[in-house]
Amino acid sequence: MAETTSPSKRIYKPLREVEVEYEIDHEKCKKCQERPCLSSCPVDALHEIPPYDQVEIDEKCVGCVLCREACPYDAIKIKTKLSEPILENIPNINTKLCIHCGACVDACRTGAIQLISSGTEEAHSEIDEDKCVRCGFCARVCPTEAIKYGEILPRSVVGGKAIMVNQKDCIGCMTCTRVCPSRGAINVGKVSKLPFINPSYCARCEECMDVCPSTAIKYSSRKKAYQNYSKIKTMEIVSELLEKDSEKLVREAVKIDSILGKIANRVSYQHPEAEFTQDVTSLVEDEIRSLVDGDLELQDVGEIIEATLPWREIVVLDEKCIGCGACINECPVNCIQLEMPSPVHIGDECVSCGRCVEVCPVEAIRLSEEFFQAEEGRILFKRRTVEGPQSGEVTIDQLSCQACGVCVNKCPADAMTLEDDVVSVDPEKCIVCGKCESICPVGAVRLIVDD
Repeated sequence: MAETTSPSKRIYKPLREVEVEYEIDHEKCKKCQERPCLSSCPVDALHEIPPYDQVEIDEKCVGCVLCREACPYDAIKIKTKLSEPILENIPNINTKLCIHCGACVDACRTGAIQLISSGTEEAHSEIDEDKCVRCGFCARVCPTEAIKYGEILPRSVVGGKAIMVNQKDCIGCMTCTRVCPSRGAINVGKVSKLPFINPSYCARCEECMDVCPSTAIKYSSRKKAYQNYSKIKTMEIVSELLEKDSEKLVREAVKIDSILGKIANRVSYQHPEAEFTQDVTSLVEDEIRSLVDGDLELQDVGEIIEATLPWREIVVLDEKCIGCGACINECPVNCIQLEMPSPVHIGDECVSCGRCVEVCPVEAIRLSEEFFQAEEGRILFKRRTVEGPQSGEVTIDQLSCQACGVCVNKCPADAMTLEDDVVSVDPEKCIVCGKCESICPVGAVRLIVDD
């Protein structure tokens, strides 16, 4: 009697072969009492082996490295090597049933199907194996069922539903990417680092749903699935554009910064007065021609100039200072001290916020700033006296922010906090010094100064 198979049991599991090389430093492992690696494994591949309760990894490991990330002592080293995914065979077309209606041609997302007609056989559809991504759409739209699809995986289509990854529940183990037979259906986002499904290529075979350890992959409405895919794909495209533009901007900005720094030093030295404005357009143009590629326009330089921060210098006039200490009490970063022979000394920690200037009763502290400004196609270099603290607000582009915490750790007024990967600013504490803007590695922090 032939052996029967339960309908719920999957026969085919085209899981990619994965080679996992691991090394566990048991001396480090002994220090750990909680053993978070055991609970982090989505496939229960880690075990404590008696009599010494050493942690070992068995053959069920899929190489997701979650245990390595959970280890507080860096005791687990893992290297994984994935084989190419097993792909569904290209659909087979029965030329006798094909009525050359063109439905499959219209449905094909990659242009892999063409209508062929020759003198030796009737007109029929033909599939280009190199272009076919095995999504199965042609089989679903064929009115005569002339196209057979699903030789490796059973064809499973549920109404108008679509399969979607809930990235809030996804643990990033990438198991789904290893079982998907439809090339291009599951991608990994550069921004989120998590998998997402392209509904156009998904064959809805449910293999990813069966193996997902966190049940993050479920059926959804096609509208919601396409909206989710469109949102993620838009973020990916924007990320790629920003990455390309930022690479060019960094190269050019380094050159421009060198040019501006040299010009600023030269012009500043020539002007002893407290305030001045000088047109330096010709100086900038001459330097650009010698250092920067010819495709960089003066307008591009102006945009870079608008993004640069002013240089500030603070000086204590010893002959005026009476050592009253008013500035010491006002300084938000505690960098001012009474020090002989000068009555007051301002340390290198100063962020030039201007609060000490505002409270000094004898005008013994002078704060000036020098900056470039683009106006009506011209580039000006200015020096001006700062009379007190500036007002404004700090904004965070949460889409660009990587929640690295650099701005939070460096804020001199402790005005920034990082909770649940979101940076926020306390306007009551913020001293509008611009420190956060200058150190943000991705340009997500912006200081908007009131006019």
